[in-house]
Amino acid sequence: MSNLLWKSLLVSPAVLGATLLVSTTAIAAPNTTTEVSPTEQPGVTEVVQQPEILAQTTLDQINRYSNEGNKNNSQSQVTSVSQFSDVQPTDWAFQALQSLVERYGCIAGYPNATYRGNRALTRYEFAAGLNACLDRVNELIATATADLVTKQDLATLQRLQEEFSAELATLRGRVDALEARTAELEANQFSTTTKLVGEAVFAVSDIFGGNTGDANNTVFQNRVRLDLQTSFTGRDVLHTRLAAGNSTAFTQVDEAGGVINTAEGTQTFQVGIGDGNNSVRIDRLTYEAPIGPAQVYLAASGGRHSHYAAVNNPYFFDQTDGGNGALSTFASESPIYRIGGGAGIALNIPLGKGGGILGNSSITAGYLASEANDPSIGAGLTNGDYAALGQLNFSVGDRVALAATYVHGYSAAGGFLFNSGNTTDGDIVSVGTGQANVLSAVDGSSSNSYGVSAAFRPSDKLSISGFVSYHDVTGFGVGDDFEAWSYGVGVALPDFGKKGNVLGIFAGAEPYARNRVGFAGNDIPYHFEGFYKYQVSDNISITPGVIWLTSPGQNSANDDAIIGTLRTTFTF
Repeated sequence: MSNLLWKSLLVSPAVLGATLLVSTTAIAAPNTTTEVSPTEQPGVTEVVQQPEILAQTTLDQINRYSNEGNKNNSQSQVTSVSQFSDVQPTDWAFQALQSLVERYGCIAGYPNATYRGNRALTRYEFAAGLNACLDRVNELIATATADLVTKQDLATLQRLQEEFSAELATLRGRVDALEARTAELEANQFSTTTKLVGEAVFAVSDIFGGNTGDANNTVFQNRVRLDLQTSFTGRDVLHTRLAAGNSTAFTQVDEAGGVINTAEGTQTFQVGIGDGNNSVRIDRLTYEAPIGPAQVYLAASGGRHSHYAAVNNPYFFDQTDGGNGALSTFASESPIYRIGGGAGIALNIPLGKGGGILGNSSITAGYLASEANDPSIGAGLTNGDYAALGQLNFSVGDRVALAATYVHGYSAAGGFLFNSGNTTDGDIVSVGTGQANVLSAVDGSSSNSYGVSAAFRPSDKLSISGFVSYHDVTGFGVGDDFEAWSYGVGVALPDFGKKGNVLGIFAGAEPYARNRVGFAGNDIPYHFEGFYKYQVSDNISITPGVIWLTSPGQNSANDDAIIGTLRTTFTF
């Protein structure tokens, strides 16, 4: 039996190869009636199709292939792969060609002694090669030599096929079941244009330090976002994001027992949750699409400057206060991007193509209004609160990124400088001290803000980023003018300890303003933060971290506050 099996293996590659080629061509070919017969020219076949489906392109293929054979009407049998001038021993398929030629002799080349293995194979050339292989198999069967294959060997192969018919039937059943399940999924799929991207954040957090520590308890908070991302052309995306949560920032208390008017230490999962009672609302409704060389951003609700402008803070910024970057809103992005928001439009336009000094530059311009839906006097798209941004972006390869940003904003009486632009938020102020945030309660205020940001990645295991922002606020009443500053720098170590992990350290000064009339506290509020994101799996990460706040409320008399958080993020 071993002798029969060995002989079977000798002929099996040719039979199997021919079978696979025939089945593959049958799948790819249109449903036509074709007759193949050998002609007088070796290696050329004549194809007869139904007249109604015979196309001019098919005739052109036949003519081109037939004309190649007219150069030489005879060709000797190929007995060695070395007869092909364009086949080298270093070619990846050399061994397979050598086996087919020297063992079975069923490879036919072109009359000029070339094989042309790198060009596309036409159906006619395939028919010619298949015909040569079939002729050789028929010759082996007819000869039935003891050294190659006998009719008994073929009978053995047939018996083996019959013996494994049950296994083959099982495989066919599995394929049929898979096709049925696929058809059911296609018939009941959610959408052909929309995918669901979800994020759920569970966080255990507490704050320590003096009166602030006594006024707060350990909390277990959550936030959930469900983002329906719809694409109509494959290059555009419509974001319809639902959000809910129960997170609120800690209350900080001064040395006298009074509540400090500050947003210092606010964490990213405490932003964009509405009333904080797990009520579901739409917190983002935006559309992005390319128009010519420009990328257009349209926001109907919940628009943010960081949606369309490069913030240059890798590993700290994550999808606009997402659950995979820094813990705090301050370390996540420069405060300049938190001036205004809501509804509006933005453009990102490249300034150059390819090389040259402007080859990696672009300009970003955007306008967002927080009362765009309100038709009242003093509101609407142009007469209410708004913020207009302009930014010049420049990069050097994929290692250095720079940006210079300008934002002009207007807020009515009782507004805040750093806000989300959504008046339905329960926590619209997400960064900075009260001295830098609170605007005139009687008159409106306009602001001109200037910022620079940079990111430097010297290696794949190290990223350094930072920003500086200056804000000049002009009020329309006496004593309403003031200036605010903010700056920070972060160092991130991606893949620290494991691929997907991130170790991040950030330090800086949250937005502050000095010498404001009616405000106590004139110190700089420093912010130090460290976190380690551990990637449990592709969809789960755990991030322990610590935030240390000095001189809360810009008053060094207040005890430092330390926030400890264990954040778990689920993405799907």
